[in-house]
Amino acid sequence: MRILVAKPGLDGHDRGAKIVARALRDAGFEVIYTGLQQTPEMIVESALQEDVALVGLSILSGAHMTIFPEVLRLLKARGASHIKVFGGGIIPPDDVKKLKKMGVIEIFLPGTSTEAIVEFVKTRLKS
Repeated sequence: MRILVAKPGLDGHDRGAKIVARALRDAGFEVIYTGLQQTPEMIVESALQEDVALVGLSILSGAHMTIFPEVLRLLKARGASHIKVFGGGIIPPDDVKKLKKMGVIEIFLPGTSTEAIVEFVKTRLKS
């Protein structure tokens, strides 16, 4: 299974995204890491070109209530609602609930182990 890990917006802190990408790769997934400062359009285009099953977004900038919905909207507009979106970062619990209602399958907050993320992805891709 292929997974795209993206770092959207102007946030320049990508250590967590790289750690998650490496953990998923080490667990046997093919991982594409887009690098810093990706727009929602760039992320969706990469997801389509790379034929991924999941997109993981790492957002620490506070723009999560703008970026996640836009990525979901663009995936739907491009006929790619089958590509699921998960993410992580500094996201308040109330916003986590809102994002999940919008269709984000999971949000991992600081302190979540890479093992928990890998296990979630394995379980999610089986279903």
